[in-house]
Amino acid sequence: AVAEGARAAGATVELKRVPETVPEEIAKNAHFKLQQDAPIATVDELPDYDAIIIGAPTRYGRMPAQMAAFLDQTGGLWARGALNGKVGGAFTSTATQHGGQETTLFSIITNLLHFGMTVVGLPYSYAGQMTLDEIVGGSPYGASTIAGGQGQRQPSEIELGGARHQGELIARTAAKLFG
Repeated sequence: AVAEGARAAGATVELKRVPETVPEEIAKNAHFKLQQDAPIATVDELPDYDAIIIGAPTRYGRMPAQMAAFLDQTGGLWARGALNGKVGGAFTSTATQHGGQETTLFSIITNLLHFGMTVVGLPYSYAGQMTLDEIVGGSPYGASTIAGGQGQRQPSEIELGGARHQGELIARTAAKLFG
């Protein structure tokens, strides 16, 4: 949905994933989703993008080790200021309502700020995140959803709307900065 919002604003979107760090045997036995269409991202390609939106599930209230390992490889980019002025954002999912959505978003956003990026969250211009009629994800720090411990819950239409709104805002911000 974040990608849909960015595309709706006229952006070209590339969906990527980070490398799996869990040994293959363990990942297979734990039923990890190893076969995915999205190509694996590389650190070297990050400076080519005007905006980078990082989506990651929550692992113990923070980004998972796979994402942290990927971002830990960006020291050279940081040292050169290669991402200074780029636009960034984050979104996440948790197993439960109080599973650490905001702390996970902060763990991602902290990296974006160290890179010198302009961070765009999910402002209250998306009123859906303030509903009291149902439990929903979303905060000013980024779009989010509650997936359930086994991924049994799909994002609600309100949560998808928030993700589209954030994607659109990030794309519009990048267009203003980079034309």
